[in-house]
Amino acid sequence: MNITQAEFVISAVKPHQYPVDALPEIALAGRSNVGKSSLINRMLMRKALARTSSQPGKTQQLNYYRINEKLYFVDFPGYGYAKVSKTQREEWGNMIESFLRDREPLKMVLHIIDVRHPPTKDDCLMYNWLKHFQIPVCIVVTKADKIPRSKWEKHMKIVKETLEADPADNMVLVSSETGLGREQLWDVIMKAIEDPAESQ
Repeated sequence: MNITQAEFVISAVKPHQYPVDALPEIALAGRSNVGKSSLINRMLMRKALARTSSQPGKTQQLNYYRINEKLYFVDFPGYGYAKVSKTQREEWGNMIESFLRDREPLKMVLHIIDVRHPPTKDDCLMYNWLKHFQIPVCIVVTKADKIPRSKWEKHMKIVKETLEADPADNMVLVSSETGLGREQLWDVIMKAIEDPAESQ
């Protein structure tokens, strides 16, 4: 995927702030500190478009990035961070649930999991949520460079089994450091946003 244009558009907290140009949207969901910002930067070949933070739980809005005037990445707030208040967690939960349920341009969610750790209870909850709302999902397993190549298959199997993943869902192993999996993930994304009418 050749990125000719990528820009941060808005941090939205209410539906009236979401873009209205109806471009297809690909959302990224995952635990705090799972590497979503680094993945966005690698996918868009930009060093610091999405700001990485040493403070997990810092992203508290839906961050929109417009790409090639063709689609948006929507970065969800990280979930499962203990220092976030219960009220804040509930607010985020309500915002994400209404987005998943009602957002028409949403074409797919990239569900981000750290390869080094088995999916948490929150990860399983998010995955079940996506399946409940019948939203296409691609499981993106990050930080492949942090474990030996010989252990990739074993760790991917743990992710699949812990989530009880649907065999029909794509699963892509990536590394934001090395670029592993970038093109494969772009292939999945482009298929998800294709207009069926155009491909006939």
